[in-house]
Amino acid sequence: MLHRLLVTFVIAAGLLHPMAAIAQIQLVPVATGLNSPVFATGARDGTRRLFIVEQAGVIRVMPLGGDGMATFLDIRSRVLSGGERGLLGLAFHPSYASNRRFFVYYTRTGDGAIVIAEYQASSGNRDAADPTERVVLTIPHPGFANHNGGMLTFGPDGYLYIGVGDGGSGNDPPNNAQNKAVLLGKLLRIDVNNQSGTLPYGIPLSNPFFGAIDGRDEILAYGLRNPWRFAFDRATNQLWLADVGQVEREEVNAPIVNGGNYGWRVYEGNQCTNNDRALCTPSNYIFPIFDYGHSGGRCSITGGYVYRGTLGALATGTYVYGDFCTGEMFAWNGSTQRLLLDTGANISSFGEDDAGEIYVVTLGGTVSRIAGTAPSGGGCTLDASPGPVLVARTGATTTIAVTATTGCNWSAASGADWITFPNGTSGTGSGSLDIAVAPRTGWAVPRFGLIFVAGRTILIIQG
Repeated sequence: MLHRLLVTFVIAAGLLHPMAAIAQIQLVPVATGLNSPVFATGARDGTRRLFIVEQAGVIRVMPLGGDGMATFLDIRSRVLSGGERGLLGLAFHPSYASNRRFFVYYTRTGDGAIVIAEYQASSGNRDAADPTERVVLTIPHPGFANHNGGMLTFGPDGYLYIGVGDGGSGNDPPNNAQNKAVLLGKLLRIDVNNQSGTLPYGIPLSNPFFGAIDGRDEILAYGLRNPWRFAFDRATNQLWLADVGQVEREEVNAPIVNGGNYGWRVYEGNQCTNNDRALCTPSNYIFPIFDYGHSGGRCSITGGYVYRGTLGALATGTYVYGDFCTGEMFAWNGSTQRLLLDTGANISSFGEDDAGEIYVVTLGGTVSRIAGTAPSGGGCTLDASPGPVLVARTGATTTIAVTATTGCNWSAASGADWITFPNGTSGTGSGSLDIAVAPRTGWAVPRFGLIFVAGRTILIIQG
């Protein structure tokens, strides 16, 4: 039995990542000294500019590959900022190059209600916006300051998609996410090019609760806790939605099904929360394509993008995301999660420019482009001694050799709280990593843990 168990874990660890060395990413800063940036995006208008959203209520604009930064829009007087509130999202109309329309997502002064508003760029200055606002949608958010959501983007169908949090507190006390009569805890879809009756926007006829069907017309999917960031794959049009968890699991949902119930507050990730134990019937919900737990200080997923750039920063089709609390960046290749880089910063968002290159936004004030080359211009190749590593029940400290191109950074992370790195979790160039395994008492069955070193997944077995 123990032999079969060991073989199973060794095979599983081998499947987590190819055995060959991988190319390591680098972060190339493009903007620093920002005030709590929470998003970055291109306008897809052919001008090669990057727009950066600051939480307090300012949007900056800068040329890619050039100097200078301008204030595109300043609505601080309208925005209630602090904690999870503020100017949180920005989306440019698919025809922005000709109609100059763009949309923002913010929490307003006074009552903290969520506002989706439309603006236009100035006709005489492309780096400045007309301050005239047209409010498109207002969503009451009474009682609590957290779980505001904050993402909006246009889909390939031309409709505006809006991610709204469940209204705050913990465990969604009013059960907003499961209540189809309210917009909190939902993914919404509206048509900003038309109007339905007296509404300042239209309702797509394919929305699942349109018309006489029970539920708000604007809802596309429900059962969400705090869909902070999501994005469409520009090649496949699939939507990837990261939903921030509570105390156990962080999750990514893809694809998004029309009318789908994604489980919160009944489920958190793949786990029943016991908030409504009698409702934990798996067949009634759609579960994430993958999730992860809160080991090692992880606590809040920041959704990213599927890489479709041309500079070779990542393998084409790789989904990139991060954890706000640890600063770790991860990749999902369709079957496994892998650590890309430990930034040590609070990753507030990712962004995508017109060419499909991906950017990392940190709340501390930087925006950096993900690149696949070393600062010197050469490629970064990393590898680490393959596992499994066998450790006695009494515990031990062992060393793993890391091979890296000169000047290239590497990092390590542990998937088990009984495996630590006493002398640090990162390095530059070739070196070694010290691993400490705590003593174990009690069960005679071996325990298994995973560590992630320089892009390689290594199995630790304590017998």
